[in-house]
Amino acid sequence: MNAVNRNFASRSLVCITLLLALSGGVAAQDDETKSTTPRTGVISGRVVNENGQPLPHVIVFVNSPTDSAQSRTTSSDDNGNFQVSGLDALVYTMSAVAPGHYLPPRDPENLPTYYRLGDSGTITLNRGGVITGTVLGPNGEPLVQAGVRAIMIRDANGKPPAFGRFAIDRPTDDRGVFRIYGLPTGTYIVAAGGRATFGYSVNAYDSDAPTYAPSSTRDTAAEFSVRAGEETTVDIRYRGEPGHAVSGVVSGPITPNAATRVTLAPVLNGVPLVNAPSFQNFNNNSFAFYGVADGEYDLVAQSDLGRDVVASEPRRITVKGTDVTGLEIVVKGLASISGRVALETSPAPECKDKRQPLLAETMLVVRQNDKVAPKDQLSIANYFAQGSAGPSGDFTLRNLAAGQFSLQTRFFAKYWYLRSIARQIPGAAPARGGAANRPTDAARNGINLKSGERISGLTVTLAAGAASLRGTVKPAAGETLPARLQLQLAPAEKENAEDVLRFFTAPVNADGTFAFNNLPPGRYWTLARIAADNDPQSDAKLRAPEEAETRAQIRRAAEAAKMAVELKPCQNVIDYQLPFKSVAVKN
Repeated sequence: MNAVNRNFASRSLVCITLLLALSGGVAAQDDETKSTTPRTGVISGRVVNENGQPLPHVIVFVNSPTDSAQSRTTSSDDNGNFQVSGLDALVYTMSAVAPGHYLPPRDPENLPTYYRLGDSGTITLNRGGVITGTVLGPNGEPLVQAGVRAIMIRDANGKPPAFGRFAIDRPTDDRGVFRIYGLPTGTYIVAAGGRATFGYSVNAYDSDAPTYAPSSTRDTAAEFSVRAGEETTVDIRYRGEPGHAVSGVVSGPITPNAATRVTLAPVLNGVPLVNAPSFQNFNNNSFAFYGVADGEYDLVAQSDLGRDVVASEPRRITVKGTDVTGLEIVVKGLASISGRVALETSPAPECKDKRQPLLAETMLVVRQNDKVAPKDQLSIANYFAQGSAGPSGDFTLRNLAAGQFSLQTRFFAKYWYLRSIARQIPGAAPARGGAANRPTDAARNGINLKSGERISGLTVTLAAGAASLRGTVKPAAGETLPARLQLQLAPAEKENAEDVLRFFTAPVNADGTFAFNNLPPGRYWTLARIAADNDPQSDAKLRAPEEAETRAQIRRAAEAAKMAVELKPCQNVIDYQLPFKSVAVKN
């Protein structure tokens, strides 16, 4: 990939790359007494396969989401171990790449795992599946150097991939044989010929409409299951039908010589395929795609303006039997959210000399709420942004599409908790006779962004005094715990009944154990129940604005179960025992 395309992929696809590359969770928080944080340090780890065996000589990426200059690339040694030194005191993510393997996508509800200096982590790579076969021409002759790509349409759970790696073209050899390896488990369609993902391959089939296995258009393409370590044979009889052109111009605030590109993404069943677009850098504000088959597509243009990005709304087009020309794609500024992180100490003597969060290690992540997002949203949406607070606590999260967003935090301090996310709106009407300009609860209501809007006045307050709760859910005598068991906490105090930041959910392990950290002190109802497929599996989902009724139902069920726990400031409860009672919560 050339330098322009590398820049394009790294900037345009940052959301997908970040979400793909990491597993969920938070690195350990060991040192919780006051100490001097080193200015530079080391992050280490190990790369293993799905069976826990070391993977030697694997490329490892240790990246800072907030400072690209601190990103490093290294490789694992003979035992799968790696180490990166000389890193500044920031937070980092880790990922790895190995031939024939893939990094399992994490649950999209969860945030990435963040590491700080001195941490050590394990990166697990799964062995991928293989699709191989032969491409023959209309007369039975082998097609040589024809690009073949496998496109995932459903993941291992049978759902459309929320994000995925892009289909990579593999050329056929002199026998017409191709082999695509390292594929994640899922269901695929396979295409030969036509445009390549990054646009500029040169062979005799570039201007043809892609032929889908066995010898079909996209609408009638056969589906193939791929499993880890298994090989699936897919043969294609090439149709050799000419494709069409899609062309036009891009208008709006574009800086000369900026990294600017247009994305053409096919639409399947009304949803853009996020792992099958074609990209093109354009010159003189014009663009043209060739070898486009009949069907629906989303066109999106995007351009860098320093730290900011301008982008277009998706333009849905239909190609049917002829070229589509004369299109105009208008780019405009994206939205941003700015505010500050405030630290609030505790007078409780139990909280004395506890480590407070470092602003440089405090991550702020804003993400579009899925249930209220348009179903035909951008093929590569600006739906996610992350950053850390500056020395004075100020932060700005840039380049967001229009929609409703929720903000999450990640910080490394066991005895601190997220107390509030509030937004001061100048000129807002008084609430129930209260004072004007009263802050709104952005944690509960979310943050609604219009196209190009730049909102400010957001205050994220972290407070000292957090408690932790660990224990075991105990089944009745002679019984076992069911699968998919979740333990949920709901505020027991009436004055906190609608405080979304006091609702928590965590999985119950097979042995019945569970753990919660960074809990606000107070009294909680506890509820263990079997999670349904559509139940929130993370704190962020449970706290989303659209889950207000779910929270109310959980609180009512938990209160009826009459199991409560009282947590004091900076208290660590390590042996909480909760009898399991099967409880249904209506959704």
